[in-house]
Amino acid sequence: MSPWMQHLLTLILFTPLVGGVILGFLPDRPKVQRWAALVVSLIPLALTLVLWANFDFLKAGEFQFRIRLPWYDAIGAAYHVGVDGLSLVMVLLTTLLVPLAVLASFSIQERVRAYMMLFLMLETGMLGVFLALDLLLFFVFWEVGLVPMFFLIFQWGSPKGEREVWPGFKLQARTYAAMKFMVYTMAGSLGLLLALQMLGLVTGTFDYLQVLERWPTLTGAYLPNIPWRIPLETAKTLAFWAFVIAFALKVPVWPFHTWLPDAHTEAPTAGSMILAGVLLKLGAYGFLRFVLPLYPEQAQAYAPALAFLAAMAALLGALAAWGQWDFKRLVAYSSINHMGFVVLAVAAAAKAAGTEHAIQALNGAVLQMFNHGLTAAGMFFLVGVLYDRAHTRNLKDFGGLFSVVPLYGGVLMFTAMASLGLPGLNSFVSEFLIVRGAWPVLPLFTAISLVGLLFTGAYILKGIKHALFSPLVEKWARLPDMTVREVLVIAPLMVLMLVLGIWPLTLLDVIHRSMVALVALVAG
Repeated sequence: MSPWMQHLLTLILFTPLVGGVILGFLPDRPKVQRWAALVVSLIPLALTLVLWANFDFLKAGEFQFRIRLPWYDAIGAAYHVGVDGLSLVMVLLTTLLVPLAVLASFSIQERVRAYMMLFLMLETGMLGVFLALDLLLFFVFWEVGLVPMFFLIFQWGSPKGEREVWPGFKLQARTYAAMKFMVYTMAGSLGLLLALQMLGLVTGTFDYLQVLERWPTLTGAYLPNIPWRIPLETAKTLAFWAFVIAFALKVPVWPFHTWLPDAHTEAPTAGSMILAGVLLKLGAYGFLRFVLPLYPEQAQAYAPALAFLAAMAALLGALAAWGQWDFKRLVAYSSINHMGFVVLAVAAAAKAAGTEHAIQALNGAVLQMFNHGLTAAGMFFLVGVLYDRAHTRNLKDFGGLFSVVPLYGGVLMFTAMASLGLPGLNSFVSEFLIVRGAWPVLPLFTAISLVGLLFTGAYILKGIKHALFSPLVEKWARLPDMTVREVLVIAPLMVLMLVLGIWPLTLLDVIHRSMVALVALVAG
């Protein structure tokens, strides 16, 4: 392997950050800054395609392109990165969506330099979570992604609206949403940090692969290497829930979801694309990478509790979406509905550890993570396109737009049908696999989730009906159709929605090999 190929993951990881720093020294011309950010964001995508071409798919369950360099020897932490089939799919999703989100951000007029720098910093944070094989390094990147998104919402969110925090005290809606996003995710991160520190102290290392060997095999009545007599099983249970709550907040799963609708509603369009397309996947990735392999016994014991939370997310998320008139808020609640199925698959895999049902459910979960990234990013972008023209997201204000903007109407219908799970498009395959794997293991919770799937059709059809097919509202009679730039943003997403609906093995092959290895690991 050539030297630059050995450092391919490092190049993918830090190119956005270095590009963001360079962006800070460019002339103060918004057009130059926009195009420079787009070019920088395309480099990790090109490098990811090189990674894909050189990845050994027969060994998708193993970490490849690993590099380990000393970082903090005193506590056993290192710069250790690697990629397996699960990471590869998530890295591809991230590097694909970020350039599209940057292109969608060309309409940003204020503080363009700072906006683009934050976006590129955010990409490095997200990629680091998927590539880190050191627990402390993972946590650093986990937190790095929080800061740019906070400022993107706080500075470039919707300027309209206020929220009453308590009687007599109001905040701008975007300020309230940004603060709520920060408080929720930091609260979850506190327990995660404590649990990671305990793992490092007990096992003597923060290296993920070594922790994976030592932690699940610990025996005895009490935790070793700790001065206090803490019962081992109690510590494992507490650490399990610390991980679960942190990741459940990020997914988010009911009842930890309340930050999401506010954050989505107030975020700029591209921020919502990345928030739904990638940031929510960090929590699901955490369940697959950490919760299942590190806590197989606790995951199996508490699988019904996880399944209950997942079923409530799928059902109540759909019902909440159905009740919305703000188009963006409707799409926001739909993310809770769709991600609920991912957590259901995790619960089913924990309950049926080592079986074919677990493999099927997890195959569907990872494919659903990728598929939802495409459809959610597409839907948020299309809502933003409409808002840029009409300056309202209230579905009651629209009507008859299909006859005025037929290109937009056709694209919206296609993307909405993909989100709905129409056979022949991408989401159908992943949701079918999840239900097929979860039904024999958790039939009651799967049935409840399927009721939520029924209401998915209701809220999608509601949005399409009121936006496109109600009687035409005269003030929208001259609304302009989509521009070439807007078509270039949505077209790659639509192509992938169709390709993965017709030929899902494009991704399922690498996903399946990775999940077979994960299920074998969980089964012991």
